[in-house]
Amino acid sequence: MITNLTKSDLIDFEQDILKCFENKEIKAPVHLSGGNEDQLIEIFQDIREQDWVCTTWRSHYECLLKGVPPKNLKKKIIDGYSISLCFRDYRVISSAIVGGITPIALGLAKAAKEQNKDEKVYCFIGDMSATTGIFFECWNYSVGHDLPIVWIIADNGKSVCTPTQKMWKFNRHHMDFNGIPIEKTKIIYYQYGHTFPHSGGKNMVNF
Repeated sequence: MITNLTKSDLIDFEQDILKCFENKEIKAPVHLSGGNEDQLIEIFQDIREQDWVCTTWRSHYECLLKGVPPKNLKKKIIDGYSISLCFRDYRVISSAIVGGITPIALGLAKAAKEQNKDEKVYCFIGDMSATTGIFFECWNYSVGHDLPIVWIIADNGKSVCTPTQKMWKFNRHHMDFNGIPIEKTKIIYYQYGHTFPHSGGKNMVNF
């Protein structure tokens, strides 16, 4: 693991960001993480400095666990980049477009294999993105070409603010990957209950 951050460290960081948002220090959308600290810390046990982390608009925890200094991350968030955090020096890329990070991650994995680099790509998406065509195209290609990529699906049961199962008739208790055994899918899948709403904090803030 790159950092020694604990669950408490992650939660304390987001609580600090929440206070900044509620104090109107952040005049831009903020997507806070919460409820999946244990799962992420376990996943990051295998992630190395040379590996790429590709993630979505909710990426504070992933940035911290990849080694981005908290003060650097906080400044970016306060400057309005919470939903599009990218730190090339730490090999972190995010996209605010639903499913938009998947082809980027795929390209990095393909390049790593073709150039024989000792790199792996870890692509983090939500359960809504996992229902999209772009994800299945990228995932299928990565399996067929045996690329050095791991897809992590974090299932909080929500498609923005609507229950995913209600929206897409998606059974969150049974992920079907075309009949391929889970150990060969390059997918890590976990469920969790998200602490915060999709955007902002628990209180409405008027700017």
